[in-house]
Amino acid sequence: KANDDMKLKICTACRLVRYCSIKCQKEHRPHHERACKQRVAELRDEILFRQPESRHLGDCPLCCLPHPVDRSKATVTGCCSKMICRGCFHA
Repeated sequence: KANDDMKLKICTACRLVRYCSIKCQKEHRPHHERACKQRVAELRDEILFRQPESRHLGDCPLCCLPHPVDRSKATVTGCCSKMICRGCFHA
């Protein structure tokens, strides 16, 4: 009979699978390893390609990064009157 109050161990790499003991985790490892590595790669890609949060000031239309809070670090272009970040202005 399973104990309902048992604290399950979680796979620390992918965080998708839970185990009742370290023994069960070690026994299941050969079956879980491929899916685990795939999920870890997906998580890494999600973090790597996550877009930064947009601010109320908007985003630079060239690099898509949020405008700095300090307006002196942004430039308004004369051709289209859009605000771009200093990095894109100097590039």
